[in-house]
Amino acid sequence: MLLPDRHLVADLLARYRAWERLVLADPLDETTRGRFEDVAYTLCVLMGQRTAREAIWQAEAYLRRIRPVPLFPDRPDRPDHPDRTRPDGAESVAPGFHE
Repeated sequence: MLLPDRHLVADLLARYRAWERLVLADPLDETTRGRFEDVAYTLCVLMGQRTAREAIWQAEAYLRRIRPVPLFPDRPDRPDHPDRTRPDGAESVAPGFHE
């Protein structure tokens, strides 16, 4: 199953909250309400929900359960990787580095 990018979900959720505050401050501003509804619709589509309330709930639950992705995968050429020691006990050197 494909999952949405967590950064995009977090950004849309933040924009939704910001536009929500602006709509509550001036409910008669049609431009603000239109942009608020656009962000709400995008969240609905992204989260696969029919209503903004359900999409917000799903987005918040999704962000709570997703762990951050490490910037660097666990590779043997990293200095702290346990497989970095050679069989003879000497420490290997990462590719691109010379002793």
